[in-house]
Formats: sequence, structure tokens, C-alpha cells
Amino acid sequence: MQPTPPTSSVLGNRSPADFLNTYWQTQPLVVRDALPDFQSSLSPQELAGLACEEGVESRIILEEGGEHPWELRHGPFASADFLNLPETHWTLLVQEVDRLIPEVGALLDHFRFLPDWRLDDVMVSYAPTHGTVGPHIDNYDVFLLQGAGHRRWQIGTEPVADEEIVPDLDVRILADFEAEEEFVLGPGDLLYLPPRVAHYGVATDDRCMTYSVGFRAPRHQDLVAHFLQHAIETLDSDARYSDPDLTPVDHPGEIHDDARRKVRRLLRDLVRDDAVDQWLGQYLTRPPRDREAVAPQTPMTEDELTDTLRAGHGLRPGPVARLAFIEHDDGSATLFANGSPIDLSPDLSYAARVVTGRQQIPNDALTPHLDDDAFVELLVDLINKGLLEGNAT
Repeated sequence: MQPTPPTSSVLGNRSPADFLNTYWQTQPLVVRDALPDFQSSLSPQELAGLACEEGVESRIILEEGGEHPWELRHGPFASADFLNLPETHWTLLVQEVDRLIPEVGALLDHFRFLPDWRLDDVMVSYAPTHGTVGPHIDNYDVFLLQGAGHRRWQIGTEPVADEEIVPDLDVRILADFEAEEEFVLGPGDLLYLPPRVAHYGVATDDRCMTYSVGFRAPRHQDLVAHFLQHAIETLDSDARYSDPDLTPVDHPGEIHDDARRKVRRLLRDLVRDDAVDQWLGQYLTRPPRDREAVAPQTPMTEDELTDTLRAGHGLRPGPVARLAFIEHDDGSATLFANGSPIDLSPDLSYAARVVTGRQQIPNDALTPHLDDDAFVELLVDLINKGLLEGNAT
């Protein structure tokens, strides 16, 4: 059973198809009341608490009140660091809050019309009045959901080809920003920005919290470099060029047809469709920032899992879990879990759709398959690797 994207108002009265055809990577969009009655899952104090934890990526940007204009400070922070901040003109940003707080992760279900592998993370920011990170551009798509308070946005309408950056600052601030549109967003309002569209957001009150759902766009250089490294590692380190069928050459300076064909064949074998697909699934599901899933202290057994699911509980992805799959022509599938491939037979390939594509895997999606020993074994394996975990519903 394939999960159905929620019928959310996150796009207003637009269908996902209309949004992708009209706005995606093309032009900005403001959606008023994208999530009506939305309330932030975090208070500013709780967000600051996350920024004090080891292993959490966080930053504070001080436009004013620091050692110099636009000072950038990196976490983890201590409580005293927040007590010494000025009253205005600073911003706290915390990455991967979807990994840390399940309620924030649940926001991602509003964006299931987009591929999971494109998702980077949900960053949450807090700013008092006048807090900002300055006018800038991002190289990826982002949905900016206002969680609390209000933020005034000034934006461009077209991607910036060559930006001019203010020199000698800790952060990349546009030197020549000119706003073409301006508006204020309140709780539940949403702003979508395509890559490289200039934007400048400033908090207009003291409890401004913004949820940034960012979508990664790997650089071509990174894709090719990683594939080439992967291809090198698949080759036999002792294998060499050979030509036992060599015949006398007409001219010793010529690179003969036979030699060129041998090398072209070697390279073509590396980029066979199945080889590229296998590498791509592994590459796209690697956890970000070199994180690793943490196995539970007590492994779960198949009987324990079956009892838990029959009692009405569901599952959800672990805090560090990237899952995706590729279906094959013969009905089999490969499930990619944090960079590792898991081959699923045609009889088990349905499991890939069950365990991917949502933040909550409901009980009723799991229990119909509990008589399939291979399915239960797969779930237990994913749980004991920290890739899935129990959920109350």
C-alpha cells in the first residue's frame, strides 16, 4: 500500500501538480493560512535548549551587539551565552529539528508530493524584534513556515545569476539587494522560494519563530566525484589493461582501434543502468552530516514486534534514518537504508512502499502483513539497526 499525500491546505487551493507546474523552481509563492491554527511545537526556550546539546548544529547571528557587525557564533552553547545576548538584532538557528522533535518531523507529511530524497532538514529559527540573517540567497528550494510571531519579508522575483557579497563578514550578505515584493507573515503562513531567489526576513516582534523546510540539490561535481570514487572501489585493484591478441601495428605512434574499444568498454561497464541505480540509491540515502543510526540497547525479537503491532502500536523512522527504494522490472525491489542496499524478492517488494514515504507508519499499514515471516524479519532488522522505532499510534 502506497502512502497517500495528505490533503493539506499547505498549498492553499492549489493542487500539488499545479504548484509544481507553475511555481516549483520558477517563482516564489505566498500561501496565507497554509496551516490554519498552526502553533509552534517549540518555545524559544526549548529551541535554545536544543542549541546547548552536543551533536546539534546551531548558530547565532548578531547583526548588532556582537564583537563586530554580523558576527557568527557556532554551538553548542551554554545557558549563559543566551543571558548575555542583546535585546534585539540577533537570530538563533538550529538544524535538523525534525530529527530531534517528532512533532516537527510530522510537518514533513505536508510535503509528501515531493521526493523524500530531496529533503534536507527542517531548520527552526528564533529571533527577537529586528532579528535577521540579512539579505541572501540559497542554492536550494525552501518552504518558510511562520511558527510564531511575525516576520516581514522582502524578496526578489527572479533567480540571481551572479551575486555580489559584502566582503569581510562572517555571513554571506548581498551587497546589492533590491526588494521587488514585501509582506508580513504570521503563524501558519507559508513562503516558498526557488533556488537563488534573494530574500530578506526581519522579525517584527519578540517571539518570531520560523520553520524552514529545505530541499537539497546535489552539485553535479559532487555527484560525479562520488560516483567515480564508488566506481574505483568496485574495480579489482590488481586488474590491468591487457592485449593478448595484439598484432603488429602499422605505425607505433597511433592509438589503435582495439585499444580504444577496450577502454571504452571498461568505462561503459561502470555506467550500466543497474550499476548507476545501485550507487544512486546508496548515495542519496546516506545520513547527512556523517551521522549514524543508533541501535536500541535491547534488541527486539520478532515475537515482541508482532505483539506490539497487534496491540495497536505503529512505527516511525528513527532519528537518523534515510529510506528509499527502487523497483525492478522483475517485480523485485531494492530498499536503501542509510546507504546500504537491501534486496527484496518480488514477494516482499511491497514492504518498500510500506516502510518509506511517511513520518508515521500506522498500525493498519503493518498488521495485514504480520503473517509474512519475511516482512516481520525485515521490520525487526530495521528496528534493531535504529532505522525504525516504535510509535504510540
